[in-house]
Amino acid sequence: MCAGCSPPDDAGGGRSRSWTRRGAHFLIRFYQLTISGFIGRQCRYLPTCSEYTDEAISRHGLWAGFWIGLARILRCHPWSPTGYDPPPENLPKTYRWYAPWRAGVWTYRERS
Repeated sequence: MCAGCSPPDDAGGGRSRSWTRRGAHFLIRFYQLTISGFIGRQCRYLPTCSEYTDEAISRHGLWAGFWIGLARILRCHPWSPTGYDPPPENLPKTYRWYAPWRAGVWTYRERS
């Protein structure tokens, strides 16, 4: 590893995640344990939208992960296809921090 490089917050197993990611994880987990139970299972994909967003935030950080999760939530509607749809392993080459919406897959046709 280079001298100026450092691994992400959650890399290395025992290292703690940043407080923003932990806060987002707490809010998502709170939703899963409380509000989600009243709404019922409505997600058309696996993993569920909340699990997808949680994983996207842990992989790509709060900023990009939020937009990836938002795109998935908006893509999950009665007329969308169903099935296994994991979060992306890497951010698209067109992603820029100042244009975070480029991280999300907004229509199912974009996934190939």
